[in-house]
Amino acid sequence: MSDLRLPADFEAVMDDAWQNAHDLPGYLGELESRALGLLAAGAPGPGLIVEIGSFKGKSTVSLASIARRYGFGPVVSIDPHTASSVTDPMMGWEGSSFEDFRKNLRSAGIEQHVEVHRARSRDVAVGWSRPIRLLWIDGDHTYTGAKEDFDLFSPYLADGAIVAFHDTLYEFEGPIRVFVEDVLRSDHFGPAAFFHTIGWAQHRPHDGTR
Repeated sequence: MSDLRLPADFEAVMDDAWQNAHDLPGYLGELESRALGLLAAGAPGPGLIVEIGSFKGKSTVSLASIARRYGFGPVVSIDPHTASSVTDPMMGWEGSSFEDFRKNLRSAGIEQHVEVHRARSRDVAVGWSRPIRLLWIDGDHTYTGAKEDFDLFSPYLADGAIVAFHDTLYEFEGPIRVFVEDVLRSDHFGPAAFFHTIGWAQHRPHDGTR
C-alpha cells in the first residue's frame, strides 16, 4: 500500500489486540483480524476509525486496542444491536447483542476508547463532519444496506484513508457489489486488494483522472 508505515512495535501491539479479542463471538478470524489491524495502524490518513457493524465487539476490541496504543482517538462503533436479520445469522433467537457488547468492552479494558452509537448508520451520519482514517463496513450485507453505509461515510475519508468491507468474498451480494462498483471502478481509490473475505482500498482522490 502506498505510504504505509507500520509502527516498530506493531506486531507486539497486534498480538495483544488479538489476545483481547480472540475468544469473543464473531466471524472475524485471526488472520482477518491481523489484516484489519494492519490497515488501521498503517493508514497514513488522519482521522478516526469508524466501524459499521459491531455485533458483540470482536473487531471493536481489536481496533480499539490499536487505537489506544497509537493515539487515534476513540473507535466509533455504529450498530443498532437489534434482533436477527438475513445478514445476522449468529443473532439467532437473541433480541439484542448490546449488553454482551458492552460487557466485552469492559472486560477488555477498552470501554473508554470506544464511542458507542446504538443506532443505524443513517442516524449517526446526520451532522457528521469528522475525517475518517479507516472505514470498516461490516453491517447490513444486503446491497441496499452496504451501499447506504458506504455512501453516507465515504465522503469523509481522509486522503490516504482506507475503506474495508467484510465478507466481500462470501455469500452476500452487498459488500462485493459495492466494493466493485463504487470502489474498484472509482478514480478516487488507488491500491486495492482482497485478504480472505476482506476487500480494501486506499482513498487517493488526487492522484489523477481518467
